Amino acid sequence: MASLAFSSANLAATNKFSSAIPARNGVINCRVNFKENGRLNTQILTNEQETMPNFLNLNQFERIPTKKDDNRLRIFSGTANPLLSEEVACYMGLDLGKIDIKRFADGEIYVQLRESVRGCDVYLVQPTCPPANENLMELLIMIDACRRASAKTITAVIPYFGYARADRKTQGRESIAAKLVANLITEAGADRVLACDLHSGQSMGYFDIPVDHVHGQQPVILDYLASKTIKTDDLVVVSPDVGGVARARAFAKKLSDAPLAIVDKRRHGHNVAEVILLFFLLLRKLQN
Repeated sequence: MASLAFSSANLAATNKFSSAIPARNGVINCRVNFKENGRLNTQILTNEQETMPNFLNLNQFERIPTKKDDNRLRIFSGTANPLLSEEVACYMGLDLGKIDIKRFADGEIYVQLRESVRGCDVYLVQPTCPPANENLMELLIMIDACRRASAKTITAVIPYFGYARADRKTQGRESIAAKLVANLITEAGADRVLACDLHSGQSMGYFDIPVDHVHGQQPVILDYLASKTIKTDDLVVVSPDVGGVARARAFAKKLSDAPLAIVDKRRHGHNVAEVILLFFLLLRKLQN
């Protein structure tokens, strides 16, 4: 290795490189030894001559292989319907995410995720069924917790969308609560909403984010009727009100144009309805 020689006296330079540094007691002469080819005379240490402490040797550390989770999909459940969330996760071949949902003495809701969701696609299964206000607020706090945990995308799975019937004004000075709830879910941080059997299709337009409207009743009922081998002549599809005519007509067409009945329902107040008339229609293809 290159060696440095220091002397407080005036030492004669014995090699080609020499520099003098003034000092208090004299001059410090710095000399560097070179090989004949002009390169530094660096000594290569072997394992036996190694002067580095053993605890700093990288070979002494064991590298434990870490298991990388390639699945970036997470499913979390609220307290509204945990059994439904478990069935969804089981069907997907996943485990429900760990989450703590508590309520304080004054009724406030506390939500904490017990696992990392950074960079994950998170699905929150929480219907806003009764009590609608409690479940809706819980969903909003769950969305906020995932957003602050750096989730990549947040999808609110709402099998029952509360306040969906308040989608229009039937009288003066009424609120459109469906639009308000859509704004709350959007502002909370949701990237997408998956709803099932909305009261009306116009509710999808209230959201400023993509909405997947799943018709869950049709495939379930159609599969059930197909398993029972019910004859078309013995089957009638009934719409409970005028607003459900489109859904009932879709059922009737898929059941070989089964007969369709429509109930004329009048509302005299909230949660008060009266059946006035029943219309019966036959939907049959005209034979040429």
